[in-house]
Amino acid sequence: MNNQNDHQVPQMISSVDPYVVQTLQSVTGSEVVIETTRGNVRGTVSNVLPDHVVIESSNSTFFVRIQQIVWIMPV
Repeated sequence: MNNQNDHQVPQMISSVDPYVVQTLQSVTGSEVVIETTRGNVRGTVSNVLPDHVVIESSNSTFFVRIQQIVWIMPV
């Protein structure tokens, strides 16, 4: 049953928190503070995807994983 022609394709499994994604989408273009498990990031929400958010701050771009967000506060 297990021969060399059988190939297993790795699959990524990720939890999506639709409420956090929806909250971030509602503040796209606005300045926010996002507390993560590693500290906070302050900047403008430029893009929201199911697994991460893009924050622009002082000519820097931060890609924050949704799973690492503790809270979000509009500024």
